[in-house]
Amino acid sequence: MKKVEAIIRPEKLDEVKAALERENFVSMSVSEIRGRGRQKGAKLVWRGTEYLMEFVPKMKIEIVLRDEDVEKVVQIIRESAYTGNIGDGKIFIMHVEDAIRVRTGERGEAAL
Repeated sequence: MKKVEAIIRPEKLDEVKAALERENFVSMSVSEIRGRGRQKGAKLVWRGTEYLMEFVPKMKIEIVLRDEDVEKVVQIIRESAYTGNIGDGKIFIMHVEDAIRVRTGERGEAAL
């Protein structure tokens, strides 16, 4: 099993979620986060004054899935989160040793 974590622009969340759901990837966790990448934040102008917003609002999507589904999910996220601009996000893939469904005690892929 693998865990895919995607950090994306907030305005792309609905599009990414809909694209995943169309391919029957409906189980996910979503969190509002703040972060920065290579651009080190964003310069904004408010009432004629320029200031640096060091940590930019982002959304984090977490999905645990079977190994064979990872590349498909990554491709869906890449295509639906893409704008071509700095700050489109990142995708991280991690190994998951085990999963346990609390209600039934099922383990492994059966718990997904």
